[in-house]
Amino acid sequence: MKITKKKKAQIEKVDTKKEYSLEDAVKVLKESSTVKFNESLDCAIKLGVDPRHADQMVRGTVSLPHGTGKEVKVLVITKSGKAEEALDAGADYAGFEEYLEKIKGGWADVDVIIATPDSMADLGKLGRILGPRGLMPNPKSGTVTNDVVSAVQEVKAGKIEFRVDKTGIVHASLGKLSFNEDQLLDNAKAFLKTIIKMKPASSKGQYVRSLFLSSTMGPGLKIAKEEATTFAK
Repeated sequence: MKITKKKKAQIEKVDTKKEYSLEDAVKVLKESSTVKFNESLDCAIKLGVDPRHADQMVRGTVSLPHGTGKEVKVLVITKSGKAEEALDAGADYAGFEEYLEKIKGGWADVDVIIATPDSMADLGKLGRILGPRGLMPNPKSGTVTNDVVSAVQEVKAGKIEFRVDKTGIVHASLGKLSFNEDQLLDNAKAFLKTIIKMKPASSKGQYVRSLFLSSTMGPGLKIAKEEATTFAK
């Protein structure tokens, strides 16, 4: 397969066998970007956990100091008359029956759904639709709450949800490459601190097995594990 000049120049700037510091990895990914759109900085961290066991499930949220750089569409499902509050707080959509019907019809033009507890019995019936799309609200992620104002504001400000997959890897987007290096490092450190703090007591041996940073269309750069845990302190 023929390699384009841009791709060749990108390959020459990186060493995929090298272990990078967070600072160097961010710098290289920013400098080696060759596409015309604003790429995301993505993180993949392999953990020493077995997600098949409930006591080793790593799942939670983190508020990135500088946000994700992405416009997040938020839907609030509520029977409590809090729709107006939610809209005033910045939600894109808010209501109850009309949105349940839209979801049943296949509509899912949102990134996050927040629900009040009194609506979960009805919303839960749509689990087969929302679950596979990662949109089902959950108390552990703060998306089932009566305080819809705070929930909407946090999501809009850069709060993200993460969950270890069946292979023991957590994926997260930590911002846009248009952010400056310090902003991306702040976001990465906040994410890593949260992951480290969530180490299950039942997890034995090495917790952080590997850590990679990449851009949307760029290479994956391996981060030294010692570097990751140092930044997480």
